[in-house]
Amino acid sequence: MLQTVWVSSPESWTSRESGRHHEGRQRSWRCRFLRSVIQHPCQRHVPRCPGKARMLRKIQICLCFCFVSGILYEISLLSSCVFNYLPMSQHYLTPEQVLNLGKSIIFLETTERLEPPPLVSCSVESAARIYQDRAVILFMKGLTNETALDLNTSYAAFSLLSSMKNVFIFPLQMETVFQETPLLQWYHQVVPEQEKNWVHVSSDASRLALIWKYGGIYMDTDVISIRPIPERSFLAAQKSRFSSNGIFGFPAHHKFIWDCMENFVLKYNGNIWGNQGPFLMTRMLKTLCNLTDFEGTEDHSCQNISFLNPQRFYPIPYPAWSRYYQVWDESPSFNHSYALHLWNFMNHNRKAVVAGSNTLAEKLYKAYCPTTYEDLIQNARQRDFPGSEDGV
Repeated sequence: MLQTVWVSSPESWTSRESGRHHEGRQRSWRCRFLRSVIQHPCQRHVPRCPGKARMLRKIQICLCFCFVSGILYEISLLSSCVFNYLPMSQHYLTPEQVLNLGKSIIFLETTERLEPPPLVSCSVESAARIYQDRAVILFMKGLTNETALDLNTSYAAFSLLSSMKNVFIFPLQMETVFQETPLLQWYHQVVPEQEKNWVHVSSDASRLALIWKYGGIYMDTDVISIRPIPERSFLAAQKSRFSSNGIFGFPAHHKFIWDCMENFVLKYNGNIWGNQGPFLMTRMLKTLCNLTDFEGTEDHSCQNISFLNPQRFYPIPYPAWSRYYQVWDESPSFNHSYALHLWNFMNHNRKAVVAGSNTLAEKLYKAYCPTTYEDLIQNARQRDFPGSEDGV
């Protein structure tokens, strides 16, 4: 089982090539072998009987077909095999190596905190369960060379996430992330200590650079996944004619994301919350599309970009965010949703999931991140109140 892999230094982002040379030699040998079998099948020992010669050739072709099919099947399983057969003790994978597998699910933590709270753990766990054939990556700014190696045993959430075969936790190294993007010059000029919304602005920039370089899906750490997103290039409507940037997905090197990074720098104003985030996505989308109101649960599409209905991720709008922490007479089905955004930015009173409270959020935890619920919430309550017999 693959454990969470830690990166010790920026230099370790450099990919290792020796294994690739060996694999290349193996592939070359196999190609020569196939050509020799198909083009010159046993020329020295062809029976004089034409019927037997034709039969032998047919058998050789069938064997070659089976051999090639087996190789292709192995290649098709590569993305899932890497999670099952690369133990941490033998393979120290770098962020680039994992991201280059393609279609990663990316989370960011741009504060300095080192212990992911239950909601972050739930978001990562739910994504790892829904997207079992993809790498789920949590980048954390607080991780450094000195802290990375012993976090696995120091914090409960790290131990929990480390047990998931497709979850990786890496340091967020912005200098490296912004290389070869329009954001690098901005990053060299900006003074974080003087920025009013640096945690949010740096997150807005990092998610754009990572998705442009490697492709995949970005999610905020308060998004609980409930079913796979079928779209490859998409933005999420927070409401009609307005896009969020809390969840979006694109293939690598998509022009829309590059244009967003250029506009990020051109229109930069760190004093306005959201100017580099949802407002950026919205104004860039408006340059491509004539946005109209949503009717029912249909999605919109423009320039091969899907603009997904608010029901997909925001069935409970932000003014009603506290309903996630209330008891419902009948819980909604969320049949039209791919994931749920819990609006943690609005949660100033730090409402949390409590074992036995029967709130909507507790039910979501039980259904989509049961390990987080059991390890970080239910067990914590039992430790705090050992005599409690509340039903859970």
